Amino acid sequence: MKPWISFAILSMCFAGMTSVIAKKGLVGISGEAGLTVRTLFVVVFVLLFAVLQVPMKSLKDLTQENYLWLGLSGLTTAGSWIFYYKALKDGEVSTIALIDKGSILISILLACFILKEQITARMLLGGAMMLGGLAVIATK
Repeated sequence: MKPWISFAILSMCFAGMTSVIAKKGLVGISGEAGLTVRTLFVVVFVLLFAVLQVPMKSLKDLTQENYLWLGLSGLTTAGSWIFYYKALKDGEVSTIALIDKGSILISILLACFILKEQITARMLLGGAMMLGGLAVIATK
């Protein structure tokens, strides 16, 4: 198995745990307060990771385009987290997490238009099935 596949599986596992753990952490506080505390922990862990793993030379190699796209990614991440925590405060984790994972459909479309990745019939079928499953679970 290629290393990136292992990393993707680990990411999936951690992401799956995150919602339930966060919901428990939101008891008695606002979604905004919970998000703030969570984000502070993320900052500390990512900085520790960077100090231990990222060679200083790679930071010198950053271009304006890197800063632009990574900055935009940071903004979209912040937007995602803000609205996710607003939903998580009052909604059911199972439904919110599913709707959030519907982002794969947006990722596929943007990968096609921005990164020029090819959308195959298999991807379209899988995306349609995910959208159908999302509609089934999200509606009562």
